Amino acid sequence: MRANEAPKAGALHSVVVPVFNEADGIAAFHERCSKAMASVGEDYEIVYADDGSRDGSWERLCALEKADPRVRLVRLSRNFGHQLAISAGMEHASGDTVTTIDADLQDPPELIGQMVERWRDGADIVYAVRRQRLGETWFKRASASAFYRLLRGLSDIELPVDVGDFRLLSRRAADALVGMPEQHRYVRGLVAWLGLETASVDFVRDARATGDTKYPFIKMLRFALDGIMAFSIRPLRIATWIGIGVSIAAFALAIGLVAMRLTGEIPVPGWTSLAVLLLLLSGVQLLTVGVLGEYLGRVYTEVRRRPLYLVRERRGFAENAEDA
Repeated sequence: MRANEAPKAGALHSVVVPVFNEADGIAAFHERCSKAMASVGEDYEIVYADDGSRDGSWERLCALEKADPRVRLVRLSRNFGHQLAISAGMEHASGDTVTTIDADLQDPPELIGQMVERWRDGADIVYAVRRQRLGETWFKRASASAFYRLLRGLSDIELPVDVGDFRLLSRRAADALVGMPEQHRYVRGLVAWLGLETASVDFVRDARATGDTKYPFIKMLRFALDGIMAFSIRPLRIATWIGIGVSIAAFALAIGLVAMRLTGEIPVPGWTSLAVLLLLLSGVQLLTVGVLGEYLGRVYTEVRRRPLYLVRERRGFAENAEDA
């Protein structure tokens, strides 16, 4: 028996669902998720973390909480972002397993039963691997595939590819993740950093049931930067090598221009070469300063030690029952 194994009969399973402006689809998601968890055959809870929704999602969630005693609600004081909403939900989950899933029904809740079986077999982390992505543009599919592989190549740890935030964690994995204090949280990388035993299940990702994506291009780009800079210092090394390479090229060009001038191959002195050289060097310097600034900005954010998020309201927890 592995050291992390414990009796798993009668376990409690938590499902953590970050919510941001999902009013139109939250009822359909809850119905499917409840049926999927009931089929597992053990007790469960569904923890919804409202990330500052402005479309009536909180009111819909409150109605679910009144109708279903297994619903737990955490309302953040404002929109802190998807990754922090996941972290808030996980901190409030009390299950022997904690499964994170989005409310847009692109990830099927019915897969959780298979993920629980992998956990029973001894896995601390069970990934849901996307084998196909329906309802997405070719650009998003191509950029996502390229990003996962680029991050894996740059990272100092082994990161799974084609894996999103749909995963199951054991209790000890969830506790370890909640205990990490990073402000710029790339949860997918933090989970991989744990190094615990993993398993996976494959699925086809559906198109969104309702609403629009909460990750437009700018947010995806920011998310990608967080992932790269949280788990690799190779951009700094790349910037250094670019600087060295450009310096060598500039020195060689200078020698060549002097030789051409002495041999009379440049009959009329001009500024073209000088201008090109200055622009090239300036571009490299700005690129290097930008990379340094990104890392320095993250250091500044971390040393301020502000809380990751603030909770405005909780519903469905034991403290609420006592207050009632």
